[in-house]
Amino acid sequence: MDPRTGMLVNSALKCLIALGIVVSASLPAAAANLKRVLVLQSNGQNFKPWSEYAKAFRQELEQQSNWPIVIQSFPVALASDNDNAEGRFADFLKALFPSDPPDLIVAFGAPASAFVQRRRKDLFPTAPTLLAAIDERRIQRTALSDNDAVVPVWIDIPAIFGNILQVLPDTGTIAVVIGNSPNERFWVREMESQLEPLKGRVNVVFWNGLSFEEILTRAASLPKHSAIFWTQPQIDVTGAVHEGELALRRLYAAANAPIFSHDDSFFDGEIVGGPMTSVSQGSRTAATVAARILGGEKAGEIRTPVLPYDAAKFDWRELKRWGIPESRLPAGSEVRFRPSSPWELYRWQIALICAVLLLQGGLIATLMHERRRRFHAEVQSRQRSAELAHINRFSTAGELTATIAHEINQPLGAILTNVETAESMIKSPAPDLQEIGEILADIRRDDMRAAQVIDRLRSLLKKVPLELKQIDVNDVARETMQFLSALAIAREVNLTSLISSTPLPVKGDPIQLQQVVLNLIVNAMDAMTGMPSAERRITVSTARDTNSADLSVSDVGSGIPVEKLKGCSSPSSRQNPEAWAWVCPLREPLSKPTTGNYGQRTPRDAALPFA
Repeated sequence: MDPRTGMLVNSALKCLIALGIVVSASLPAAAANLKRVLVLQSNGQNFKPWSEYAKAFRQELEQQSNWPIVIQSFPVALASDNDNAEGRFADFLKALFPSDPPDLIVAFGAPASAFVQRRRKDLFPTAPTLLAAIDERRIQRTALSDNDAVVPVWIDIPAIFGNILQVLPDTGTIAVVIGNSPNERFWVREMESQLEPLKGRVNVVFWNGLSFEEILTRAASLPKHSAIFWTQPQIDVTGAVHEGELALRRLYAAANAPIFSHDDSFFDGEIVGGPMTSVSQGSRTAATVAARILGGEKAGEIRTPVLPYDAAKFDWRELKRWGIPESRLPAGSEVRFRPSSPWELYRWQIALICAVLLLQGGLIATLMHERRRRFHAEVQSRQRSAELAHINRFSTAGELTATIAHEINQPLGAILTNVETAESMIKSPAPDLQEIGEILADIRRDDMRAAQVIDRLRSLLKKVPLELKQIDVNDVARETMQFLSALAIAREVNLTSLISSTPLPVKGDPIQLQQVVLNLIVNAMDAMTGMPSAERRITVSTARDTNSADLSVSDVGSGIPVEKLKGCSSPSSRQNPEAWAWVCPLREPLSKPTTGNYGQRTPRDAALPFA
């Protein structure tokens, strides 16, 4: 180290020691669960790639940590190759933690890791240590203790140079931009060994023996079909330090060949791309291991495999600049910084316009077919309604089979008796013609009675489409009661009527309206099944109510539960002041009620508007 560099190192050390003492005094010592982490990064404060690792590690650890954390970060560039400077830097770190060692020491990069391993006994021998972003070949395994954890990487030299030759198959020269520090001289030897198979295929030159200004001059005059492999020059042959992004930008501005690198921290506009170690993956893994150590796990028991390369990624701008077709890229490669297409820039506007056009087209098509669809829907609705009503009537007829058979058998039996009597009288020597005439009249009456029962049954079971016509509600009520009179006798129910003397004309389908009234009466009979026969009473009444015709079917059963009356209007009093009347629209079929005890009688009503 030259004298000027030594003076700068001494001055920097004094400033850092003073700053560290102030920072240590200001830390809240009262925080019992506070975790203190010492981060050491190689070379300089803004030296890539380790500065990017340290920055990302801080963010990741703060997110993963369950405790308050104080992270102090320092570069190890002050140690350099000077033992005195390295010793003073170690004294500075010890001054930061005069009483208690840090809860964790994290070193990023080979120089920082080597410093920690060399000075471990002098610094904090009991503090756990994490070595991260360090190549597997640079780890001093013999110096590791059971209190050390490692998150290693592997710089795959054949893969990096193989990628260069794949995307640029005509490459004849690859210039390696690297410094002349001990760590960099190691990598020069390693690359020479790893690239031995490429001899004769490509000429690999190392610029570690040049100053950075000479490197810029050489990069500007490379022969055709050349490429540059960039590793951040730590210290060039003159002892100058080149940190930050300025050095790479200067090289990019001067070079006449595409630039490649091994670490994606440099992937920001100057690098073509390829397989590279990932800063985000490495820092995230390091933060996870650090959190486990801070949580109480033994550092030496945490084994982390070597982190693999991410999928190869390339800069679209550099591919276009150097005429590299995407067909040459490795399978699964990611191309970044591609200009956005009009769809990507204005996708919402384009989608909105297309949606409006489609909506207009759909609306026009809908309007064109609306009448046809509505017509078919109405036809299907009427057909299904008629089918449902027909099925309902068949169901009702099934329930009334015994009663209907009894009602038909009575006139048929009377007819048979009268016929046998008439035959006997005719065989007598002096038949009484007047009595025979009376018998024939009885036969005619019984035949008409049976015919009426059959006609009522036929009308009930008739399958006809919905037909709206003028009908009298009174006639519908009378016919239905007459049809159910035999069933009422069989079930021992007193079926009475209060039919209005005033005609109640409405417009409707007589068959379906008759079915509704029939359902109401049968439901009323079912509701009174458990009552004494003497108390079973159903009253069917009709009346005029302003512009509507009221048809009421009242029983003295236990009532209809409230949840079964959805769609019905508010209760209103009818003829019986002790009963509640519910007005339900006849447009909807009424189901049989679920009986319940409400302490009141419930009639079943329906309101029909006048035609």
